Amino acid sequence: MAEQQQDIHGAGPCRQVDEGITRVFALLGKRWTGLIVAVLMPHPAHFVDLRRAIPGISERMLSDRLTELGAAGLVVREVDAGPPLRVTYRLTEAGAALGPALWELQDWAKIHLPQSRPCAGTARE
Repeated sequence: MAEQQQDIHGAGPCRQVDEGITRVFALLGKRWTGLIVAVLMPHPAHFVDLRRAIPGISERMLSDRLTELGAAGLVVREVDAGPPLRVTYRLTEAGAALGPALWELQDWAKIHLPQSRPCAGTARE
């Protein structure tokens, strides 16, 4: 039995996930984070605009994710003195550098992930 297990598993040590991939998914693998980056990719946005662009995200979750992205050096928070006082979020150079990877993932999803079902109440063709 032990020999069968070794044959299935292999004789060498287990490979671990790359440290860089682990760090990327620890941040971008959280719900909403990738969507926030995608919304900010073309241009900076105010908090309320981010909230409108991402259906289902709560104000608290958006605030938490923006704080995490800021701490990671991907997003900058800029306060417009006003009146009225407004806060704008924009990607840093490091955040904007995620663009090619996000667009590759978007293209991959179009090919390999099934389309979601239509929302309730929408007409089917």
